Amino acid sequence: MSTKVAVVTGSNKGIGLAIVKELCQKFQGDVYVTSRDTGRGKATVETLVSEGLKPMFHQLDINDLDSIKTAAKYFQEKYGGVDILVNNAGIAFKGADTTAFAIQAEVTLKTNYFATRDMLTHFLALVKPGGRVVNVSSFVSARALNQCSPALQERFRSEDLSEEELSELMERFVAQTQKDEHSQGGWPNTAYGVSKIGVTALSLILARQLSKERPGDKILLNACCPGWVRTDMAGDKAPKSPEEGAETPVYLALLPPDATQPHGKFVSDKEVQSW
Repeated sequence: MSTKVAVVTGSNKGIGLAIVKELCQKFQGDVYVTSRDTGRGKATVETLVSEGLKPMFHQLDINDLDSIKTAAKYFQEKYGGVDILVNNAGIAFKGADTTAFAIQAEVTLKTNYFATRDMLTHFLALVKPGGRVVNVSSFVSARALNQCSPALQERFRSEDLSEEELSELMERFVAQTQKDEHSQGGWPNTAYGVSKIGVTALSLILARQLSKERPGDKILLNACCPGWVRTDMAGDKAPKSPEEGAETPVYLALLPPDATQPHGKFVSDKEVQSW
């Protein structure tokens, strides 16, 4: 029987690193730290090995399509696919950052939505029967959704929303920020929030697609909110430790083989949330 494998993007620090640690202890298979920077990733692995864990490393920059394709080929050839995929990599500008909002919108959506979509485009077909896919979103996505115009809210919540339409909506937001017209377009003033609306909505779309195209494979795909966690990205005033932030993503990654739910849901504190 082939070795099982778990892949966590953006996992050389923060929540991703905490997820890797938990999986190393609880998952019966190989667990991969991935990061853009090979040196940092390998240093992280060395630290974890010194703590008695046995992770592995593969370079993966979700903003680089060639890097995604190279990693996908590696996991396909070595493991015949992946059993657990946690899309954790993401960015956020600090609240006090003075970078123009239009630039924040373009950069944030490029990584958090479009690069995550590219990961799923190339990795979803590799997910083995019984596999688990966890897309790390945020409670900010639900809050931002409620700040959208009624028309946008209806589209994002619609069961007939396609990946193509969702991507067009994300592109529209970025384009409207360039002209400072996003508020008139019905968008909230949060690039991070909109990017995570995209992640959550994409998760729901792909879960429906899996149920339709691979119904017998029992793959469960969900979006989740780890909570406000003390990391470089979220700051040191957040109430949760990285270990606490890892709880819900790890719970979803390790849903038992006979589980049928949650699937296509937005989950926080191990419970399905309204969307």
